[in-house]
Order: sequence, then structure tokens, then C-alpha cells
Amino acid sequence: MAGGEFIVDDIQVKGLQRISAGTVYNYLPVNIGDTFTEEKQGAAIRALFNTGFFKDIVLEREGNTLVVEVVERPSVAKIAIEGNKDIKKEDLTEALKKIGLTEGKTYNKQMLDKVEQELRRQYFSHGKYGLKIKTEVTELSRNRVAIKIEITEGKVAKIKQINVVGNHAFSTEVLRKEFELSATNFLSFYSKDDQYSKQKLSADLEKLRSYYLDRGYINFSIESTQVDITADKKEIYITINVKEGEVYTLDKVKLTGELIVSPEDLLKLVRVGPGEIFSRKNATETSKAISDRLGNDGYMFANVNMVPEINDAAKTVTMTFFVDPGKRVYVRRINVKGNTKTRDEVIRREMRQMESSWAASNKIERSKTRLERLGFFEEVGVETPAVVGAGDQVDVNYSVKEKASGNLQAGVGYSQVQGIIFNANISQDNIFGTGKRVDLGFNNSYIMTRYNLGFTDPYFTLDGVSVGYNVGYTTRNAYAANLASYNTAVENGSMNFGIPLNEFNRLGFDMEAKHTGISTNNLSSPLIVDYLKLNGHKFTTFSISAGWTHDTLDKPTFSSRGGQQRISGLITVPGSDLDYYKISYKHQHFFALSNDFTFRMLGEVSHGDGYGHTTGLPFFENYYAGGTGDVRGFMQNTLGPRDGSVYNRPFGGSTKAVAKLEMFFPLPFLSELKSVRVGAFMDGGTLANSFSLHSMDQYLRYSAGLSGEWMSPFGALAISIAHPMNVHTNDYTQAFQFTFGSGF
Repeated sequence: MAGGEFIVDDIQVKGLQRISAGTVYNYLPVNIGDTFTEEKQGAAIRALFNTGFFKDIVLEREGNTLVVEVVERPSVAKIAIEGNKDIKKEDLTEALKKIGLTEGKTYNKQMLDKVEQELRRQYFSHGKYGLKIKTEVTELSRNRVAIKIEITEGKVAKIKQINVVGNHAFSTEVLRKEFELSATNFLSFYSKDDQYSKQKLSADLEKLRSYYLDRGYINFSIESTQVDITADKKEIYITINVKEGEVYTLDKVKLTGELIVSPEDLLKLVRVGPGEIFSRKNATETSKAISDRLGNDGYMFANVNMVPEINDAAKTVTMTFFVDPGKRVYVRRINVKGNTKTRDEVIRREMRQMESSWAASNKIERSKTRLERLGFFEEVGVETPAVVGAGDQVDVNYSVKEKASGNLQAGVGYSQVQGIIFNANISQDNIFGTGKRVDLGFNNSYIMTRYNLGFTDPYFTLDGVSVGYNVGYTTRNAYAANLASYNTAVENGSMNFGIPLNEFNRLGFDMEAKHTGISTNNLSSPLIVDYLKLNGHKFTTFSISAGWTHDTLDKPTFSSRGGQQRISGLITVPGSDLDYYKISYKHQHFFALSNDFTFRMLGEVSHGDGYGHTTGLPFFENYYAGGTGDVRGFMQNTLGPRDGSVYNRPFGGSTKAVAKLEMFFPLPFLSELKSVRVGAFMDGGTLANSFSLHSMDQYLRYSAGLSGEWMSPFGALAISIAHPMNVHTNDYTQAFQFTFGSGF
């Protein structure tokens, strides 16, 4: 710019289209009244270029006016991505946004190199090394451009071989079982374990390191890792070079630091001991167990550091756990948000953590579990932020997401046992947000017609004593339910109480009055006809039942951990037409093997008999087995003794035993759906009229197969495909079984 130095009286900007003059003034390091020099000229041009908004800048002098002439870079009007199949367009768009390429931003030609690098990074992480990218930039009106990105993904490079070199203590086959990555096998189409990614390999190397460290190889190291891809970019070879070192044992284990909790309590948590082979896993679990124990007493930010002292000469390790409890933390406030319907008191009565008391990790988590078990919320979250300005206080913030808990429901369901089921229910688990439950409904099917009215108050007292009432009328066609031929009509009314003993144990009591009428037909068994001739066709009974429940399940449906035990007994009292009793025990437990796999074990045994003037358990009170509820693969209610009629129909029995083993896992390719799960199972069960091992073994049946459960918006759906493995001549089998709607 000619003219030498001058004092700037005015500044003008020319050539602007989208960018405002104010933006230029903000970045320009020259103001009116400044003396303009050659040094300031260079600084001004650099400052404006650094904004990235302009591709050409010229500074001119007109008198004492500084004229800034600019040529703007075009803006990105549209970004089109074509050919992407493996990665969603939304994910690619988000990745490009992070590097600065998005619609409305300034276009920079150098940005396309970054685009290609980012897209390659995205696809390489999915194992697609044959990727081809073509970009096309089209100029549009008003200084805009359209960018078109054409992607040819190519095929996923498959792992051909994984080699471990330098291993002597463990074979390569044993070590490869620890890896998530694998050479192509017959399950790879589902598991995708033969698709290489850098992140997965890093995770597998850490698993390999942990495998050795958990077995005493404290000096184990991975010397190098080589990943080779063939020229056609279709196969990958991975070579891992390791140095094992030698096995070290524990010499001493020490607890030091500020032992707030008694050493005796902490020693119970130590999972390592002198003479044992060193295990980093056990040492880490010990550290976590001690930290959790301190957290239960309010030391939520406690640190338990492992300090190993290695003696290379003796090949031993002295392990010291240094305990730093930090400050004891108290809860200032407990806050709840998201409960648009449920009353605050309904949520707060489930709290096991109290305000103004020390923060206990187990109580905070237990409160969350209790909220989940209410069944009122889709999601429950908890956070414990520190109180600003207070080093020893936290707030406990629970967030809930309400879900439908009843309302008017009407529809049609289908069950292979009950056929088409018409149902209408006004059921509300959380009426008016009070946590109380009201049921009013009917079910009508070929087998059963039922009318029911019930009410339950789970917190009749502040201590959690529940009270419930129920009245109903039910008719049933036993023949249609695969049983002997007779019909029942039952009118009943009951009152029940629940008494909490502690956090996980509860007692229940029920008093019921019931009137049962029985009718027969020409297909009825002589056993039934003779029984009714002797005892009459109508029976009024008054019963008392009691039960104990121990429940540690994490969720009421789709549980993944915890267990449930229940012992219950029922007996009719004086004044009843029939004298009998029934007792049962049920125990199930869920084991979370991983985030996706849950294993369930279930066992159940029940028995009933008559007493006083009644011989044996009345036939219409018998237990039944077979079908979706217990031994899948056999038709519902068909296991056990028969009635001796011409058609030899199932009759039920007074003693029942059932066992189940089941592995649950997410639906393949749809693991994010939390309302669906599938499983592989083995069922076994028997039904008899005595505890005689010979009698029970006579009717023992078992099966194996696959199951599926879906908590759909229209009702619960359960399906199973089972193979009965010890079918007898007169058994009724049914490989495919399902229920949908109210029959679930």
C-alpha cells in the first residue's frame, strides 16, 4: 500500500456479502485515530486471514481513510453423503461437524483433506480398509457451494490369524480364548468377532495383560504388536510378542493408613493372603471392597491405594493397602425430579438414605432399586454432586421418568390354552399418584370367565404395612383346560396384610371366604362323580394363609441379579365344609454373567392334603403342571396322574416339583431393546399324589429349547420352542407355545 504512514480518520470495508462489517472491525487490529504503518498492515492482513472467512484481502489508502477490500470464502449450502451403508448418515454428519464441516459454515478447500481423513478413521474402525472416497464441490449462486461425498465402502477385512509369540506358560489357544477378536469362525456372522478394530485390539491386549497379572506374572510385558493386511485389503494377520517373566507369590499383606472402620471388619474384605500366587484381580477387588465399606459409613470419597513391594530375588510381593478415608460426607438435600404424576411422598417413603445424615453408598443405591421396583417409572437415575463451598456435603438427586401404570385397558388376547381372550380392565397401580392399586375388570375366554375387584394400599401404616381387599367371581371349564371334565363356579372375598420385617424380608397374611359349586357331565370321571356323591356339589370354605418372602431382585420384571424365596401355607379353618392344607416353597436366583447375559435357576415344590374329616386334597384344588408356566414343550396342565375315565384325562396331583435353568440374552442385532429378551432353557417337573420317589419319578418330564419375552405396548408376549426329551405314550406334547395379552 503506497503512501507511507498516516493517521486513520475512517475505515471502510468493501466486498462483504454474508459477513457483517462489525465482524471485520472486531478482528482488525487497527482503530480510528491509530497511526497506520507497514508493520500494522502485515498484522491486519494476518488477523483477517486467520479468521478463515476470506480468500483474498487488499488494504488501500484513500486520503486518510483505510479501505479494506475482501473476497469472502463461499459458505457450505449443502452436504450430500452417498453410498454409506455400514455407518449411519447421522453419525458421519456428526463426525464431520466435529472437524468444522457443516452446512452454513465457511468452505475451505483444505477442509476436504480433513474430511477424507475423518471418514477413513470412521470406516477403518469398522474394519473397512478397501474404502474409496470421492468428493465433488459445485458452485452455487450467492457465493455458496454444495459438497457431494461419494463413498464406496468395500468389504470388511476379516481376521485370518492371531498369533502370540513368546508364550511358554500358556498355549496360544488358551490365550486367544480371552480375546474379543478372533479369526473367522462359524459364529462370526453374528458376533462380528473377526472384524478388526484398533479399540478392540487394545482391549484384548489389556485382557491378555490381566490374564498374566492375575496368575502371578508381575513382570509380564507386551513387547510389540504387529497388524498386517494383505494387498487386496481383505485379510488381517495379528502378531503379539510377549515376555512372560516368572511367577511371584505374596509374602505379606498389610493394612495401613487411617483405619476408620475397625481392622477386624476390613480384614474380612481382604481377598489375598500370604503364600498365595499374586493376583492383580484379587488385589483390585480387595481395594474396591474396602472403599465400598468405607462409603457405607459416609466416606464416599475414600481412596484405597495398592502399594506392592517387589522382591525380585525371592520372587515375592509384599502388598500394602493404604487407606485414606478423606472427610466424612453428609447429605444436605435429597431432590427428586421428573415425577409429574407420582406424589413426592410416595417416592420419599422408599428412601433409605436420609437427609442430614452421613451419605451411605449402599443406602443411596438401595433407594434407587426400591424406586425401580415400584413399577411406576421407566428409568431411575441418581447423582451425588458435591455442595459448592462445603467439602463434606453432597446432594442426592434422583431423576425419574414416569410410565403408564394402568388406566383403562380393553382388548383381545390369544393363548394356546385359553384360546381367544376378551378382556377389559381398569387397573391402576398408582391411582392419583398415591401408590395405591385399584383393579376392576373381567376376562372372558372359552376356558374361564372372571370378574374381579381389588384394592391395595402398600403403605397402610407409615412402617410399610400393606392392606388389600379382593372380591371376585370365576367360572371355569376344566375340560377345555386339558383336564378332566367338570365345571366350577367360585365366589370369593379376601383380605390380606403385608408386614415388612426388614429391607428384604416380608410376612404376608390372607383371610378368604370362598364358595365353590361343581357340576359334571356324561364325560366326567367316576372319581369325580363318586367324590361329589359322597361330599356334595357345593362347598363353603374359610381359609387362612401365611407366607414369608425374601426378595433381593434388582427389578420386578426382566431381573438380572438377586434372588427371591417364598414359603407359603394355607389351611381351612373350623366351619369349612372341607378340611385341607397346602404348603409350597419357591426359590429363584438371577446371576448377571455380563452386561448382556443373565442366568436363572428356579426350583419349586408344593404339597397339599386333607385333614380331619376330609381325606386327601380335594380334586379341584389339585396342582397342575405342563406348559408355559413350568415344563414347556408339554401341553398346559397335562402332566401327572389321569382320571381313569374312557378318555383318561389329566387330573392334577397333590404334590408338585419344578426346576428350571435358563440363560437370557438380548435379541441378536437388537440388543438396545430393553423390552425384549430371548433365552435358552431346560425345564423339568413332576406331579404326583404323594411324596413317594417312585410315584414322582413315574411322572417326571423334562425338556429344552429357546424362549422369547416381549413387554409390548399391547400386552406381554411369551413364546417358546421346546423339545420334550422323555415323552411317554399318553403324553400331550406341543413344541411351539405362546401367550399374548392377559393370558401371560
